[in-house]
Parts: sequence; C-alpha cells; structure tokens
Amino acid sequence: MTALIQTIDTADGAFTMLVDEDQRVLASGWTPDHAEIIARLAAKNRPTEIREGETQAASAARAYYAGDLTAIDSVAVRQFGTELQQAGWDGLRRIAPGQPLSYAEFAAELGSPSAVRAAASICARNAPALFVPCHRVLRSDGSLGGFAWGLPVKESLLARERALSFR
Repeated sequence: MTALIQTIDTADGAFTMLVDEDQRVLASGWTPDHAEIIARLAAKNRPTEIREGETQAASAARAYYAGDLTAIDSVAVRQFGTELQQAGWDGLRRIAPGQPLSYAEFAAELGSPSAVRAAASICARNAPALFVPCHRVLRSDGSLGGFAWGLPVKESLLARERALSFR
C-alpha cells in the first residue's frame, strides 16, 4: 500500500495526516513528527511506501478550523480493528459537535451500557483523530479524561465546537 503524508498548521499546532491511495485517512494527529503518526498503525497495517503530498483530508481539516465543523464528516477513513471497534469508531462519527458524551453514554449508544472500559479503549485506539472525533467523549463527571494528543488540544477542540455549535 502506498500513502501520502501531509502536515498543516492549525490553531492547535501542526496537524499531520496519513492518507492511503484512495484518500482515506489512516492516521492523523497534532504533531509534525511523521514517525509518530505512522506508529499509530500496527506494523502489519502500515503503508509500504509513503511520500509527502497534498491530501483531500487537509482541505477538510482547514475548513473545520475555519468554522465548518461538519467538513470532517465526509472524509473517508480506513481503520483496522475488531467488529466492536469498527462499530465504536462509526459511533464516534455520529456524536454531534458541541454535544459530547460521557464514556458511559457512549457505551450505551453502542448497545453495551456496562462496557465503559471497552468504550474508552475504542477511543484510545482511534488512529484518524479529528476525522473520527474521539475528543467528543468525556468522563462521567464531565472532566476531559485522556487524549492521545494532549488535554490542551482536546479542550481547544471542545471549546471551538461549543462556541460554534450554539451560535
């Protein structure tokens, strides 16, 4: 598999996207370090050839940061995981901007209200961050919980979505 990798500047810092030949985002996150993005994928799922180039996902990320919170919704992603993980990642894409869920609510949305740890694991294993908005899941007490790209980025994304969703 061949892939493109691209880094853009955002209000939250450098944002890098790894995209396959069909323009599906494989992995993304707030770092300029290409190796860190590639490492989000299991070795068996990593592209054999990666080159820098312009991606369609970059346009969507720029539009998101310019205020179009729905721009990321139509970006194709490709994730590697179990049936439960796939269902969870699909579920994350249904969480509306400005309306985060708790891990318990997310587990209930997936049909397994007692599977809160599994819901958290689904978020933690989400490689195409932003495009699959795992940042929209919080602890039951409303605190941020974890985020692979740091809590300041998570809080910034949530604040942006709150502000723009209730205009």
